[in-house]
Amino acid sequence: MNASTNNLLSDAERQAVVAMRHAMHREPELSNNEWKTQKRIIEALSQFGLTSAQTFHKTGVYVDIQGMAPGANRSIALRGDIDALPIREAREDLPYRSQVPGVMHACGHDMHGSIALGTALAFHRMRENFSGRLRIFFQPAEEAEPLGGRTVVDEKLLDGFDAAVGFHVRTDIPVGSYGARAGAVTKSADQFSLEFTGTMAHGAKPHLGVDAIAIAGAFINEVQKVVSREMPVDDGAIVTIGTIRGGEATNIICPSVTMTGTIRTSSPERRKLLVQRVGEIAEGVAAMHRGRAEFSSHAGEPPVVNNSAMVALFKQVVVQTDGEDRYVEGSASSGSDDFGFYSSCLPSIYFWFGSKEPGNESGVHTPTFGVSDNTLIPTTELAIRYCWELFQARNH
Repeated sequence: MNASTNNLLSDAERQAVVAMRHAMHREPELSNNEWKTQKRIIEALSQFGLTSAQTFHKTGVYVDIQGMAPGANRSIALRGDIDALPIREAREDLPYRSQVPGVMHACGHDMHGSIALGTALAFHRMRENFSGRLRIFFQPAEEAEPLGGRTVVDEKLLDGFDAAVGFHVRTDIPVGSYGARAGAVTKSADQFSLEFTGTMAHGAKPHLGVDAIAIAGAFINEVQKVVSREMPVDDGAIVTIGTIRGGEATNIICPSVTMTGTIRTSSPERRKLLVQRVGEIAEGVAAMHRGRAEFSSHAGEPPVVNNSAMVALFKQVVVQTDGEDRYVEGSASSGSDDFGFYSSCLPSIYFWFGSKEPGNESGVHTPTFGVSDNTLIPTTELAIRYCWELFQARNH
């Protein structure tokens, strides 16, 4: 395969990829409920002779394509996520708009899953011409717990693999451009919950009680100092308090306040320390005010960390195929993605494809988000070409 090879998908495969995108967009399914999508993917694969698909995480699918040619016999995993979001679509201009009230593909996973399908179909057809094994994951539950990416690792579905490939639509990169950068490109996202307990008293006699609202207020101020005074600036640490509940009456010293929030960092090394320090500050502030704190945390996605050699190869493929001006490095994101589970196990790349153009300028997770069909086939063919080059590579 050389850079001038443009048509990596047959007409039938292209039609299947576009049809999958439209069907997924029309019938979006929330995390951990992707039953129709799972069935649709298995049927599409089997129509092209790929009948060995396996299921995982209840609603997920993966399929292996074994190359027949002699060679290095590397194993590469590619992930396309398939779940949608609880958002009502506001795009009346799309003929394939969501038919499910209150649910839409507002993060481009209909594109991601369809790109994964096209990659599987092309490599199946070309199986006599490459050496190695390609495992395509159609992964459910990227957006909500229990996360599909965690299951991939827990069930050892990446054991024995040499590299992983992921991708995501990006709304601040122009259509037809692609990006990637070495190092951390998303942040970890760990959830915490916290209960401050004091003692109830009449509002006119505060000295007889312990005010849980006062404790909570002190915690809100103090916890941000972990970020500003204890974490290196380039970690990009963020502590978000997302909910707070407490108090029943205007004239009662509140005995209990509950909070939940998220702790993010791009540093795998300091991730545990950051969570630990938030808990310690909660307990310290509570003790200082004569109250108690109960802190618990739940580990979410690790940061996505890109392998520098894989990024260099990706840039080379983009420049050779589309030209130097089509490669946009892009900045790291402060969001998170459970592809971090893959990148914590294997050398990985998580590349971006641009969607920004007139009419498609809304950010992800918004009711007006959209990506043109015109980006679908070129991005699929780029993913195919890149995986092909990975199979040829010796030193990643």
